[in-house]
Amino acid sequence: MPKPISFFVHHQGRGHANRTMALVSEFSRDRPVSVLTAGPHLFDGFGRDIEIVPLPNMIGAGVPTPRLYAEPTPQVMHCVPLGLSEMRRTMRTILDHLDDRAIGLFVVDVSAEIALLSRIASVPAVQIRMHGDRSDIGHVGSYEASVGMLAPFDERLEQDDYPAHLRAKTFYSGGLCTTLDAVPDKAEARRRLGLDPAREIVVTVTGGGGSGTPYAPLTVAARAAPDALWLTLGPTHREGHETDFSNLTELGWVPGVTDYLAAADIVIASAGDNTIHEVARVGAKLIVMPEWRYFGEQTRKAEALVKLGAAVTAPAWPGDLAGWQALLAEARALDGETIRTLHDPEAARRAAGWLEGLTDELWDGAESDAGATPALKVVG
Repeated sequence: MPKPISFFVHHQGRGHANRTMALVSEFSRDRPVSVLTAGPHLFDGFGRDIEIVPLPNMIGAGVPTPRLYAEPTPQVMHCVPLGLSEMRRTMRTILDHLDDRAIGLFVVDVSAEIALLSRIASVPAVQIRMHGDRSDIGHVGSYEASVGMLAPFDERLEQDDYPAHLRAKTFYSGGLCTTLDAVPDKAEARRRLGLDPAREIVVTVTGGGGSGTPYAPLTVAARAAPDALWLTLGPTHREGHETDFSNLTELGWVPGVTDYLAAADIVIASAGDNTIHEVARVGAKLIVMPEWRYFGEQTRKAEALVKLGAAVTAPAWPGDLAGWQALLAEARALDGETIRTLHDPEAARRAAGWLEGLTDELWDGAESDAGATPALKVVG
């Protein structure tokens, strides 16, 4: 029986869970797999046989006293409030599971502290790489504590400031998209959706990890390009003073997102990982407008896309007609092929193969009892 692989899956949005399911679906069928998460519902209906271990939801848990609350956060960590029973139960559940199941590899998506915990517990960990300003001691320490990093994107999108010694232990899968719907051509997509085959169509899309696309700037965009049809997918954020326009339609969550992206002349999207790869899969001309995320994750990803010539962006959502007209003109000048090359249909398979191969390599020659390694002794 191969060594088990376990995943810690952050429950904010659906992206972490969807990525985990994409990877696990490509594992060999005899590989034992478990998932530890505070969002077990995210795996409802998943066909692969895995063990789900529910964790307490630590987000927003109250610190019990002002004195505990006043304790500063150490530089080597990011979010470690004191006195939280939810945090103690989370860490205990993780440690007990890693020990009870003799886990061969712990894939962390994502938490620097939990990757460090895994190393302290003597369990090899792989972290999922994300963009952002992560040169602080906490992130670098957790990367160095891991046996490797998995970057679910094309290596051309890597940041110049990511250290060479960490890059050397990073596996780049190519652009991993968890959406598997077939991609129609533009004419077929518009036929399916009942959209005008000749009209310019701009589609805005965002994932579920934030507050949604700001709607007010889109009302200005609709006036700036009145002959275009503007469609929004996913949540939008209204401030309450917007005026609606007939060429701007909110669709909310829709099935068949791929059809809408394929039907678009221009896509405006946040810089969420799967969102970008959904756009890349159809080769759409992209205006990327990053949402706020910790450590500037989406901002740095947007910078990498623009630098590569795969997208255009603006410092902020345009608030005037001329600003929108200039941004749309930039987008129309993109060829769409550069971004298409950032999606790799084999990314999940390649990443899964790397994770399984790394696990087997790490434990090659070990006795059946994971704790027995008499040839190598710890001194000190």
